[in-house]
Amino acid sequence: MKKLLMTFMALGLAGCGQPDRFDGRSGSVSRAAPMASGPISSACMASDRKARSQALCGCIQAAADQTLNPSDQRRAAAFYRDPHKAQEIRQSDRGGDEAFWKAYRAYGERAERLCR
Repeated sequence: MKKLLMTFMALGLAGCGQPDRFDGRSGSVSRAAPMASGPISSACMASDRKARSQALCGCIQAAADQTLNPSDQRRAAAFYRDPHKAQEIRQSDRGGDEAFWKAYRAYGERAERLCR
């Protein structure tokens, strides 16, 4: 299960890039993604993942800012240090863990869309 979780997290991060944006002044399409700093971007940059970069980690933080409250962001950032925590929360029957996991999945989907 740990491999499955790590694969899910890696795919979510690796799938993040930058969306196309139309630049009305020059008439060209530019690549721009939201950027932010916070607990998830810090954990991302401190990780040993090959795909990490300021742009990617800043983008997934921006997605977190849009979907997770600060407490949930700190909780999600801990997954970078201990991916097994995510598995434990995902399998938990506690209401608070279920609510967090639902929000975390929404965050992952948003990050994947925003950070392509």
